[in-house]
Amino acid sequence: MSEKSFETTSTPARRWLFIALATAVLCAVVAVLFGVEDTVDVSRDDAPPPAQLVSVLTVEKAERRARVSVFAELRPRWNAEIRAAVSGRILVVHDAALAGTRVAAGTPMFEIERSQYNTAIAAAEMTLEEAQLARLRAKNSVIVARRQFARDGTTPPNELALRLPDLRIAERAVTSAKAQLAAAQQQLADTTVTAPFSGFVTGRVASLGETVSAGEALLSLSDDSHFELTAELSQPDWALLTHPIAGATAQLSHRDGRPLGTALIRQGGGFLDPQTRQMRVFLDVSDPAEGVLAGDFLRVTFTGRKASDTLTLAETTLTRSGHVWFVDRNDLLVRQAPDILFREDGTITIAVPDTPDFSDLPDVSGQWRIARTPLASFLPGQRITPQLVEG
Repeated sequence: MSEKSFETTSTPARRWLFIALATAVLCAVVAVLFGVEDTVDVSRDDAPPPAQLVSVLTVEKAERRARVSVFAELRPRWNAEIRAAVSGRILVVHDAALAGTRVAAGTPMFEIERSQYNTAIAAAEMTLEEAQLARLRAKNSVIVARRQFARDGTTPPNELALRLPDLRIAERAVTSAKAQLAAAQQQLADTTVTAPFSGFVTGRVASLGETVSAGEALLSLSDDSHFELTAELSQPDWALLTHPIAGATAQLSHRDGRPLGTALIRQGGGFLDPQTRQMRVFLDVSDPAEGVLAGDFLRVTFTGRKASDTLTLAETTLTRSGHVWFVDRNDLLVRQAPDILFREDGTITIAVPDTPDFSDLPDVSGQWRIARTPLASFLPGQRITPQLVEG
């Protein structure tokens, strides 16, 4: 037999041998798996699981004065566009008229050509002199007429005989001439355009050499010493204030908490804003603190009436759904939708729950226990392990 035929004959036998060995190994593995006991050691414990540890605040019932805070835009009381009162060519533009300049009341800013107004004053003075002369003549005529009737021993038939109407007309002519002279003098004074109040020049329109007409804009001026605020309060917040509020003061502070003095409440209430449906309060700031800028948003804090039987809590005790979790004397959780009176500096002040279900919530010392940071997994009646914390 040749070597090639031997290899062909032995190959199937070797293949069957491998198959038999693999089958035997598989059967051994299956037998071992079935022989292993499929059990787990389970121990039974009748003790209940430990209650969840929860951070709890203790709060005492107290009387507190309501404080309502809102943000309002600070605006200058006077924000005017200064216009020319007379016509003419601008001869001088003072440095005070340049944009960004801070000016005091009465500071000259523009000089307008005044030759025609000097002429008008001269004409008015001449008219006044003529009117005074006519009045003097009318007075003399009245005196002569009275003496004439007195010498004749007769009674004048009417005022016309005494020349009294002429005297009255002459006196009114003098009054008219004086008014014309005053008007001419005022026009001459208006050729020097001055700042009507102290403030900042926010923009300039007119230039040197330009001819302007009466009523034409020259520059814009914004007040820097008197400001006003318009605060809007919801109707519940409005009800917390002591009325009437006119004449009271409110505290001002920056957004970063810096105190900025006080504002005087000029008036408030009476109507609702047609867009926001809130009450509007108008305040004046006559002595602004350093750093107060027009256009800034300030926090306005109103001091209201006193509220009794309140609890002041950290805002973290309030859930997103608007609930507070109390802890009763048996360390069970009780959920409550509180009546929030006002908020201030990261705290909420709520009215003490007065329903019978909450009568046993305070402990023997009168303190209320509240979960500081409630979890979404809390359930009413759930037992907890309270851990008292400060704050």
